[in-house]
Amino acid sequence: MTGLANTLSGLLGNPVQDETGLTGMYDFTLEWMPDSAAQPGDGALLTALQDELGLRLEESKGSVEVMVIDHVERASAN
Repeated sequence: MTGLANTLSGLLGNPVQDETGLTGMYDFTLEWMPDSAAQPGDGALLTALQDELGLRLEESKGSVEVMVIDHVERASAN
């Protein structure tokens, strides 16, 4: 389920954290086609997750790990 949460993070443009408590590997099919005009999180994906897989995403506030790059230098030619 952690892999699904990571994939959903990319699709929705927001962090998704797995709080299902489910472990192990799962084989499932989600029949959902993104609409080219739709915005991420427009509801179609969220509806498909709930209707087809019984999973519901709930919005909440929490801490998120971030990586900050404060300095970059061009590599020297060795």
